[in-house]
Amino acid sequence: MSELLGVAVLGAGHMGADHIRRIGQVVSGARVAAVADPDTGRAKDAVAGIDGASVHTEVSAALDAPGVRAVLIASPGPAHEEALLAAFERGLPVLCEKPLVPDSAGALRVVEAETRLGRRLAQVGFMRRYDAEYMRLKSLLGSGRLGRPLMLHCTHRNVSSPPGFTSAMLVNSSVSHEIDAARWLLGQELTAVTVLRPRPASNAPEGLLDPQFVLFETADGALVDVEVFVNCGFGYQVRCEAVCEAGSARIGDEHAMVVTTAGGASEEVAQDYLVRFADAYDREVQAWVDATRAGRATGPSVWDGYAASAVAEAGVRALENGGRVTVELAPRPDLYA
Repeated sequence: MSELLGVAVLGAGHMGADHIRRIGQVVSGARVAAVADPDTGRAKDAVAGIDGASVHTEVSAALDAPGVRAVLIASPGPAHEEALLAAFERGLPVLCEKPLVPDSAGALRVVEAETRLGRRLAQVGFMRRYDAEYMRLKSLLGSGRLGRPLMLHCTHRNVSSPPGFTSAMLVNSSVSHEIDAARWLLGQELTAVTVLRPRPASNAPEGLLDPQFVLFETADGALVDVEVFVNCGFGYQVRCEAVCEAGSARIGDEHAMVVTTAGGASEEVAQDYLVRFADAYDREVQAWVDATRAGRATGPSVWDGYAASAVAEAGVRALENGGRVTVELAPRPDLYA
């Protein structure tokens, strides 16, 4: 197929604008055909210099714009369900940034809607599955060379949290990536969550429980722990160590530029996720474009998105009540077997 895939991008904020840039300058086989955002000025800025991209304030207008054959959802999480269902009604393939839908009930409605179609149309944007280091770790664990995985030790740090960030969002926004990565790396569902709360860091906004220590149990008896610290102040860091019966493997040790000058040396530290995972986002969107043009859907499914929302929901309950909370998942439809 030689014709470029016309994509409607929903949301022109930090993530959406980066995807617009990516489709226009990095990814092959696609073009930005339409953008929807309530802030038309922001949307127009994001598509400046892109020929043929129309700007809309309403999702439906962007989905129905001429040349649109696929949808990339980068709007805030609460808007995802309506946008996904509208895309499904039109038979449009979707790449939806995480979370699929913030609450598990809404995410399950999306699963049920896609199941009724009888085919996958959507991919969820868990970009770590496309990161080179994560892919190497997945391959190593899958080879069996290190034996059965026993534990995953994870670190997730941000320079600072944005305005309005809540204690619950450390789990259902930040740690949602570790939730999906753990399910994917181990090939197991997460069955229970406990959240421990050390005293808040002095530079955390008042009332924000930051950092947190999140402990997951898996269906096969492995443990996954996550230190999440969204106001560490110095950089964006994501690390993961798998401890197995016959060895261990660690990823995320920054292999960045080291500058040596008189009297010392310094190493770059990424300041946000768009820098740390730039290559992963490029691979993710390229893989989605290639699969969509071939009439297929690959990558994390809406079931994966639902599972992540259900686990995160249990995690928020654990944060609030201070105890261990079990994860309840609906039966998995055959479409996602």
